[in-house]
Amino acid sequence: MSDALTELGGYIEAKRPDCVLNWDIAHGELNLDVTLANIAGLVEFLKNDMTCRFSSLVDITAVDYTGRAKRFDVVYHFLSMYQNQRIRLRVAVREEDMVPSLVEIHPSANWFEREVFDMFGILFSGHPDLRRLLTDYGFRGHPLRKDFPTTGYTEVRYDEAEKRVVYEPVSLVQEYRQFDFMSPWEGAEYILPGDEKTKEASK
Repeated sequence: MSDALTELGGYIEAKRPDCVLNWDIAHGELNLDVTLANIAGLVEFLKNDMTCRFSSLVDITAVDYTGRAKRFDVVYHFLSMYQNQRIRLRVAVREEDMVPSLVEIHPSANWFEREVFDMFGILFSGHPDLRRLLTDYGFRGHPLRKDFPTTGYTEVRYDEAEKRVVYEPVSLVQEYRQFDFMSPWEGAEYILPGDEKTKEASK
């Protein structure tokens, strides 16, 4: 399988040097880093080329790298049932970049792209109906960004007096406690068997 993927990686790079930045093989899958501008053309090539025939779009997701200028990787997973091979495409994008939609090539990209937009705030140009998919219409922010607070911004509850759902700013009932993660028994007034080992290890 590794030899076949190595051959396939070299073939795609040779055929589409305008798209492929580099490639490698990991966990039995071929990974390609590709350019943003040519992603749609490459996906169409992978679908229709008789050597590739990656006709099934399995998933689209993203990864947030907050320290990078190109903050996000948009990640595409494809399957060739004809060749029994999988391929992963990674596209690095800035926060303000528009990613070309793949809906015209793979109609199944519709909800995948809506989910990525909802969770990460990444925009897809040419999408026929780019709106939130998993969160509410009035939801603020994008939950899978690493700078999104773990508590969110808004609390939703049903108000019995008003007989409707109300949205309120999040109010925490207690301050966050700071843990040093050194011992699960931090602050305990008793000593459990084995606790002395942590003191010996720190010497």
